Amino acid sequence: MTEVPDAVRELYPFLYEKRVPAATEPATDLADEVARSTREKVAEITALRREVAANCAPRIAACAEQMAERFAAGGRLFAFGNGGSATDAQGLATTFLHPPAGPVPDAVPLPALSLTSDAAVVTALSNDVGFDVVFARQLAAFGRRGDIAVGLSTSGGSANVVRALEEAARCGMLTVALAGHDGGRLAGLDVLGHLFVIPSPSVHRIQEAQTTVYHALWELTQRALRVVRKERGGVL
Repeated sequence: MTEVPDAVRELYPFLYEKRVPAATEPATDLADEVARSTREKVAEITALRREVAANCAPRIAACAEQMAERFAAGGRLFAFGNGGSATDAQGLATTFLHPPAGPVPDAVPLPALSLTSDAAVVTALSNDVGFDVVFARQLAAFGRRGDIAVGLSTSGGSANVVRALEEAARCGMLTVALAGHDGGRLAGLDVLGHLFVIPSPSVHRIQEAQTTVYHALWELTQRALRVVRKERGGVL
């Protein structure tokens, strides 16, 4: 049997742990283990969200105000990321384009697009040019001064996210990034307008907290736009 590489074992340890066969595990023990694990995870993400709020709240509010200014002037939002962050980019774009009911009763749809959604474009650029440019090339074609670019990366080191944010800055777009761990390469990117780092080694907790950050950005952007609408007599 082929030996499993250590890197794979570290990434998915639960697949290789020696466990008692499920048929012999007492049901109550399994239920207790699931309950304990759930409580631990809830405690972790709650504490992490509080830490992010304490460290980033003023900067999130400032970013939302700048986003509102750009939306009010006709700007559009482009979101992008890889893997789970690609899914989050789609969720982010959907939140802005199709506002959820509840948090902001008079929320308005805002032009937003996920650059991960077009499989033909992503695979064509990956195959013909290189995966590092799958987002940068799209921004070069679609982006314009006054738009907003939001890149998501749990590691902060995704080359195509870095390249896209550099291209966005070149185009005169507002650049926003969400990263994990210590921020990775994004922490040293001097073209970023805003960077929100989730200080956790867990990809799961990072993505959960990043979702909270972009929902807060959406809600605060909507509230800032409400002020703009009042100033313009109800017209956005």
